[in-house]
Amino acid sequence: MVNSAFWQGKRVYLTGHTGFKGSWLSLWLAHMGATVKGYALVPPTQPSLFEVANVSDKIESEIGDIRDLAQISASMMSFNPDIVIHMAAQPLVRLSYHEPLETYDVNVMGTAKVLEAARSCRNIKAIVSVTTDKCYENKEWVWGYREDEAMGGYDPYSSSKGCAELVTSAYRRSFMQEKGVGLASARAGNVIGGGDWAADRLIPDILRAFEKEMPVIVRNPASTRPWQHVLEPLAGYLVLAEHLYNQPDAYAEGWNFGPAENDAKPVDWILNQMVSKWPNASWQLDSNAHPHEAGYLKLDISKAKSRLHWQPTWHLEQTLSKIITWHKAWLNNDNMQQACLNEINDYMRDMHNANH
Repeated sequence: MVNSAFWQGKRVYLTGHTGFKGSWLSLWLAHMGATVKGYALVPPTQPSLFEVANVSDKIESEIGDIRDLAQISASMMSFNPDIVIHMAAQPLVRLSYHEPLETYDVNVMGTAKVLEAARSCRNIKAIVSVTTDKCYENKEWVWGYREDEAMGGYDPYSSSKGCAELVTSAYRRSFMQEKGVGLASARAGNVIGGGDWAADRLIPDILRAFEKEMPVIVRNPASTRPWQHVLEPLAGYLVLAEHLYNQPDAYAEGWNFGPAENDAKPVDWILNQMVSKWPNASWQLDSNAHPHEAGYLKLDISKAKSRLHWQPTWHLEQTLSKIITWHKAWLNNDNMQQACLNEINDYMRDMHNANH
């Protein structure tokens, strides 16, 4: 469980704060009383959660590229954080086919530069480096990947995240252990939630089609993914950071944060659920050829459950209802920062109840 009291007054440096996950995490950290500085490129989409929820009201925000070592070093040193959460990335599989060098540059060298900047900061106790479930060499098997499975990746995105894991491991052993800094990596599944407008992602594509009253065009209806509400892995990163801060040696390793076993569902299951919740909605198969994407991917979360006492809180049906409620509130011009904070409060209450 996330311990709100722990975060009160902590100085947290967050890369990727203008993205979908970064915006949710910025709001959550600020809500718990942390002092947050974000460092990222301008928001990646129009509209963006960062702007829609006025995230910059709650935190200090610096626009910059993680590959600019001089800028990020100066930025991090001047802020002097207790905790670093590194989430900035090129996060899209299909884009990595069009921009492979950019993907490796951001995800591999960018991670190295964030960790290099962190080496010089006096007060850092904990670093969480966020990668992805796609960092594993995908064997298309039906059971979940464990943290000690081989890194790999068919496409440049997945491979770049496997590389980022190796960079993180090397920095841990070469530099951070002797400084008493807990450096861990966090691997999460397919994260969904209100406020995601990325291209080539299932939920945003569905909602765009719904708004236009057009059928959703789907590439791989049988692909199974570990779908989870965005607050689930973010809770995992927070719990992991708390443990690293208090016991840097004991938790400095790789961690999976995925959904409950029965929430790894095929795409068509998601579609049918979403269509049933929106009037006049439908979907159809895309007959065009597409680059390779993994057919089956699932995480084993036993380690996080047993050692961090973290576990998923919201089931997939609940998550999909939350997304539609959020999106309709946005279409209605509601106060979306408040909508996010209400959802965070609901999640923390349900997490607390599930653990008691």
